[in-house]
Amino acid sequence: MDGREPLPGGERLKHFLELLADEDPSNRWKAIEILAREKDVSAVDPLINTLLDPDWRVRQKAAWALGRLGDPKALLPLRRALRGESEGVKEMILEAISEITRRSSE
Repeated sequence: MDGREPLPGGERLKHFLELLADEDPSNRWKAIEILAREKDVSAVDPLINTLLDPDWRVRQKAAWALGRLGDPKALLPLRRALRGESEGVKEMILEAISEITRRSSE
């Protein structure tokens, strides 16, 4: 233990949402990972914004997270993000679109 108290739910979410703007791409990536695992749909809009991140790994993780959250409002931004994207990121975007579409039809 490092002696730090865990953050209460709302503060924890706020903390990771703020990390999406961190200058270190690895911190942004980690924040996206945690937000997706928390499955809080209030993170969808901030995650959509990270589809424009300058770091391809962050964009790829954002697409993964949006697919995991499954909110249909992410479909249009994901489709837009396909344009001009690298193959690896495109692949994750297509997987996210497929996952959201599958969940929507259930």
